[in-house]
Order: sequence, then C-alpha cells, then structure tokens
Amino acid sequence: MNEKVKKNNEINYNWPNFRIFMSFFRPHMGLFLLDMTCALTASVIDLVFPYVSRLSMTELLPDRLFETFFTVMGIMLAAYALKGVCYYFITVLGHRMGVYIEADMRQAVFNHMQRLSFSFFDRNRTGALMSRITTDLFEITELSHHGPEDVIISGLTIIGSMIIMFTIQWKLALVLAVVLPILIAFTLSRRVNMKKANIEVKRQTAEINAAIESGISGIRTAKAFANESEENEKFVNANNHYKTARSRYYKAMGGFMSGMEFTTSIMQVLVITAGGIFIMRGELDYIDLMTFSLYVSTFVTPIRKLAQFSEIYMQGTAGFSRFLELMRTRPDIEDAPDAEELRDVKGEIEYRHVSFEYNKESGPVLSDVSLTIAPGEKLAVVGPSGGGKTTLCQLLPRFYDVTSGAVLIDGHDVRSVTQDSLRRNIGMIQQDVFIFAATIRENIRYGRPDATDAEVVAAAVRAEIHQEIMQMPEGYDTYVGERGVMLSGGQKQRLSIARVFLKNPPVLILDEATSALDTVTEQRIQASLDELAEGRTSIIIAHRLSTIHNADRIAVIEKEKIIELGTHEELMEKDGVYAELYRAQAFTED
Repeated sequence: MNEKVKKNNEINYNWPNFRIFMSFFRPHMGLFLLDMTCALTASVIDLVFPYVSRLSMTELLPDRLFETFFTVMGIMLAAYALKGVCYYFITVLGHRMGVYIEADMRQAVFNHMQRLSFSFFDRNRTGALMSRITTDLFEITELSHHGPEDVIISGLTIIGSMIIMFTIQWKLALVLAVVLPILIAFTLSRRVNMKKANIEVKRQTAEINAAIESGISGIRTAKAFANESEENEKFVNANNHYKTARSRYYKAMGGFMSGMEFTTSIMQVLVITAGGIFIMRGELDYIDLMTFSLYVSTFVTPIRKLAQFSEIYMQGTAGFSRFLELMRTRPDIEDAPDAEELRDVKGEIEYRHVSFEYNKESGPVLSDVSLTIAPGEKLAVVGPSGGGKTTLCQLLPRFYDVTSGAVLIDGHDVRSVTQDSLRRNIGMIQQDVFIFAATIRENIRYGRPDATDAEVVAAAVRAEIHQEIMQMPEGYDTYVGERGVMLSGGQKQRLSIARVFLKNPPVLILDEATSALDTVTEQRIQASLDELAEGRTSIIIAHRLSTIHNADRIAVIEKEKIIELGTHEELMEKDGVYAELYRAQAFTED
C-alpha cells in the first residue's frame, strides 16, 4: 500500500465535511502553497494599480516628477508581467493539484468499495457505482483548484479595496459596504437551490450510466430477442429524466447569474451617482472618484469570478457529498477488533444451528441447519432451485453473516477470524465464471498474484487446458476479450479451475461448476475437478446427480432445511427425495 493510500485511510469520515475535504490537500501541500503564493501575489498587484494611478494624478504629474512617474509605470509593467507568470503557475500547477486530489479521492472510494459486503452490491447497480467513482469526482478537480484560490484572491481583493477606499472617502466607501453584504446574502440564498438541483443531476447521471452499462452488457441478449427498441426506450426514459434535471439546475443557476449580473453592474452606477453628490458638496474630487471607479472595477471582477465559481462549487460539493455518502457506508460484514489470522487449516467445517435470511420481507432461506464436514471429506449438496444450496456455501467464506447460529472452520467461528485469512484458505468455482479482460496468464495468476510463470503453466496442465492455450495465437499472452468472450464455456471453466489449483486452498467450494456445459465438455472438466478436490474438504453443489457418485456424503436441502443426509447408496436405499430426483434425471437422460 503506497503512502498516499495510507494517508487516505487515516481520514476519519465522521469528521466535518470541510475538514475531510482539506485532508486531501495534505499530500500535495507543496503545490498548494505555491498556488496560493501566486494567487496572493496576483491579488496584491491588482490592489496596487488604482492606488498608484491616484498617486500619479495627485502628486507625480502635478509636481512634474516625470522621471519618477515613468519609473513607477515601468515597475507596474514588470508587476503585471509577474502577474502573468503567476497565472501561468496558477493554471498549470493548480489544475495538476486538482487532478491529484481527484485521483486520491477516486483511489479512496475504490479501496472502500473493495471492503464493502456482498449485500451492498446486491442493492446497487454497477453503472451507478461507476458514476460514483468517475463522473461524480470530475468536478473535484475544479473545486479543489479554484476553491481555495478564488476565495483567497477574491476575498483579499474585495477586503483590500474596501480598506483603501475607506481611507480615501469613507462616506462613499460606506455606500459600497452596504451594497456588498446584500450581494453576498443573495449569493448564499441561491446556493442552496443550486446545490439541490445539482445533486439531482448527479443522481440522474448515475441512472444514465447504469442504463448504458446494462444496455452494453446485455446487448447480445437484446439482439437475440430482437429487443433493441426496448433497450432504446429504456435509455430514452433515463435520458429524458437527465434533461429535466439539467433544465431545473440551469433555471436555478439562471436566476442566480441574472441577479448577480444586475447587482454587480449597478455598483458602478451607485459609485458615479453617490460620487457626483459628494463632488457637488465639495467632499470629493474627480481624481478620487476615478480611483473609486477603478477599485470598484477591481473588486467587481472577483465578485464575477465568485459567481462563476458558484457553479463549480455546486457541482463539486454535490459530487463530494455523494463521495462522502459512499465513504460513510459501512460494510455489513467487518472483522472483529480481536479477529485472528486463520492458520494451518485442516478443513473441518461445522454449521451449528444456522438460520439465515437476506431481509425480513423475503423470509428465511435456511432454518436451524446443523452439519459437520470432516477434514478432506467431499460433501455434495443437492435440492431444488431456491432451496438454499448456494446460500449455505456463501456463509462459509462469510460473504454473508448468519442470522443466528454459527459457521465454524477448524473450531473457529468464521466471525472471529479475519476475512482475508479465511478467504485465502477457501477456493471457489462457480457456474458463472468471471474472466477479466486480460491475458490468459493474468487470469490464471489471479489465483495467486505472486506465482511464477512456471507455476501458472503447471496449474494449467493440471486443469487440462495447457495444450489448448499453446494452440492459441499468443499462447499464455493471448488476450481473451471482455468477460472472456473469445473463450468457450469449457475453457472459461478450466481457467477458473487452474486459478484454484494455483491458489491451492485446503477448502474447496464447487457451486454448480459444470451445469452450464454440454455433457462431453462436462466429462472432460469433471476429471480436473476430481483431481482438484482430492485431499481437500470439498462442498459440491450439483445439478446433475450423476456427477456426485464419488462424494463421501450427500445432503439434500429443501424448504430451508437438510431433509436427507448420507451416501449415494444409503439415500437410494432410503427411497426418499434424493432417490426420486436421481431416478427422474436418469429417466430424462435416457
């Protein structure tokens, strides 16, 4: 884990939002200080020019100090050249800092998502989660760059201008001082509406991303059913919701910007009107009025900049709010404070009065299930769909926690050991194998990232896929496409078997690993699975009962419970549910 990730992990997301935001500046403090130094320098130069202009018209030119006048103008020319250099660094280094902060937040949220439980991903669509770590954080770059910079430049310019104007003519400065808070109050009042509207835009953007992800992922199915028009309609609906949300946001922003434009524009009118009155009374001269006009122009520019920044602020804070919402989501399953490493696993597994339900509405999936599996034993689990077979297996690696009871491995409650050490000792092969868009070598090595090339090849040989790999264009470096689209179903399964051979865990779970394959391919892969299960504690969920003859015991799950348990011969002799299922399949296959 690199140093930046470690620092991000030290952030307490229960802190106030502003403190959390500023914590991301800490690793980039050098860039931040340089950016702020350039911003302060540019502000000071803007403040000096109107004062120098007044000095020139009131003293240098009337007293014919022409040499001093041109010297001062030369200095101002150099100062504005320096200001140009400062803005170069503000643009380049400031945006670079913003990108770094955005990237750190994206890394933090991705790391956090890796720790969230299965139930979180059950509830959230992939496209919406993608939006959280991409679109929602795009504006963070502008916010983290322009936020501190614009506040400092604008604040210093406005306050500095007001102080100088009070030294020139306090009555006229007071008029501006009264108008300015009204402008700020208006800005604050409109900010809330803009933020609400922008959060809705973020939400609808997530919905569009989800629709795109679903449409692209399922495009083969859509084409197979000739349902392209249905998918287009779904996307049109999501797109229309997005357009509506954007329209509302722009209405809120339009009201804000029009009010801001009116208020800033009339400030010059107020200065000339009030200044004219003071000139009529002999309390102000034309040079001071011109100086006031220059200073008003000086701090109207920062006010306009703040108005423009308000949109960046709304977008950035809306994205940051959604970032915090995700970062403050706690995993349903976490390691206990005193969790221990699971070591030297023998493979004894016990389900002790286990009950489980995904939620109150769906009701129980398992109810008071008790079962013990000896080290090295092969237990097959059969039963109707929805009976709880997969759930039973998912409780062992603690993808979900039991509602009541306990699951133990070598006498340790799985809740008392670290999830990482628990899952390192369990290998899983499922019916729906996920193949990464990478090379064959990288996909096999996923079983143990530090494995050597020789170990990868040895795992492929044991999974009986080495010869097929060597016939591919690039051998082990062959790219397999998105989700392994360039591989057959049997090749995907054998890659997943090679992964587990490489991982070499003491406990194995086979969740209908061959049910989606044809009979010939299944027979080839079954030999690999039998070798993989040799000497390991194995739980095998089987759809085809003919594949589990060599299981030491068979458990039949139906209606939330284990209703039969024994060897194939014992269950056939019992002539119960298993025997009925077996005869029905045998008849079908014949």
